[in-house]
Amino acid sequence: MPTTTPLRAGGPALVQERRLVTEIPGPRSRELAARQAVAVARGVSTTMPVFAAAAGGGVVVDVDGNSLIDLGSGIAVTTVGSSAPAVVEAVQAQVAAFTHTCFMITPYEGYVAVAEALNAATPGDHEKRTALFNSGAEGVENAVKIARSFTRRDAVVAFDHAYHGRTNLTMALTAKNQPYKSGFGPFAPEVYRAPVSYPFRDGLDGVTAARRAIATIEKQVGVENLAALVIEPIQGEGGFVVPAPGFLPALVDWCRENGVVFVADEVQTGIARTGTMYASEHEGIVPDLVVTAKGLAGGLPLSAVTGRAEIMDAVHVGGLGGTYGGNPIACAAALATLDTVREEGLVARAAEIGDRVTARLRALQARDPRVGDVRGRGAMLAVELVDPATREPDAALTSAVAVAARAEGVIVLTCGTDGNVLRFLPPLSIPGALLDEALDVLDSAFAAAI
Repeated sequence: MPTTTPLRAGGPALVQERRLVTEIPGPRSRELAARQAVAVARGVSTTMPVFAAAAGGGVVVDVDGNSLIDLGSGIAVTTVGSSAPAVVEAVQAQVAAFTHTCFMITPYEGYVAVAEALNAATPGDHEKRTALFNSGAEGVENAVKIARSFTRRDAVVAFDHAYHGRTNLTMALTAKNQPYKSGFGPFAPEVYRAPVSYPFRDGLDGVTAARRAIATIEKQVGVENLAALVIEPIQGEGGFVVPAPGFLPALVDWCRENGVVFVADEVQTGIARTGTMYASEHEGIVPDLVVTAKGLAGGLPLSAVTGRAEIMDAVHVGGLGGTYGGNPIACAAALATLDTVREEGLVARAAEIGDRVTARLRALQARDPRVGDVRGRGAMLAVELVDPATREPDAALTSAVAVAARAEGVIVLTCGTDGNVLRFLPPLSIPGALLDEALDVLDSAFAAAI
């Protein structure tokens, strides 16, 4: 039996079911797509051919009444579910009080409360400070600013397959050319790249992979020039690459020994997504700076840099901020999101989802040699698809499976430097039966993709 979840606080229930009442896309979505084509810049692309009308729990309902199972969470944003009741209630109350004063002009308690919460939630028991911004890219960019101010050095190292954003500096940090960088240069200087640990592709243990990366950095950059090392504990757009055990701790140790700021970009991995509050916890590492965004505020734009007090406070007064950074509505949503994570046990729920989905994906791998790798943690999982004979990336198969699943009412995202990775980011509010049904559709999509 389909379950229901509140669409909004005190509002009607949204039935948790996959329901197709028209073809995908339906007529109303096609009308809106035609309007989009003449009103919205061509460079803004969309994954699904439908337009959303409502969302909650584990479904997105489109303007034609189709109910789609959501395995994307708006790219890991609606971790607690879209329109989570506590978030809706908190946002409504804040809107009624005030929408904006600018924290740099007239501060308010919500900003301070979010900073306190993140100081407590991020790895490590050292004294911390937090600054709030709007997007993940803005958070990463400010982390680099802070690291440069603290170290009085200029160089920054990012890694192969990395994705850190679309601003000029974060495009420089991002590895993939299309669609993120092509035609947008020149990029910010003093950004260098090192090889990451990619067990499926390089076969190296974590310590060996770290030695390779460190050797590259020492030869090509020089520790005396290096302000920060920026890395995703699990790479996102680059293919949900989980580094081999020992890779991250070895890099942290090297940074400590050489006065380099270790920045963990937890934009996609943070806030319960991987079965811990932050993915860094899986390796037992304590970053100097942590960037949080996507899952932080239940769908509202908010990001943060949290880190060691002596590093965060190295920036001169007035050197950090922005008109909308830490907007009071987004702060209210963040506090409600963090409360929901705690009260509903969503860290454990992410781990449960991980076990459930991984078992199904490994069963698929056992019977389909095109599934080269199954990886991820918690509710951040992926399969890498390859040619069984050559092990070369198979982007065409990946696209075909995703398109087939979407046509049957399941939102599936792709990623990877070679475009050959299917990624799964269900909201942690998704009912188990709905998750199983989505995986049934995925199985059928694989069977049909010959």
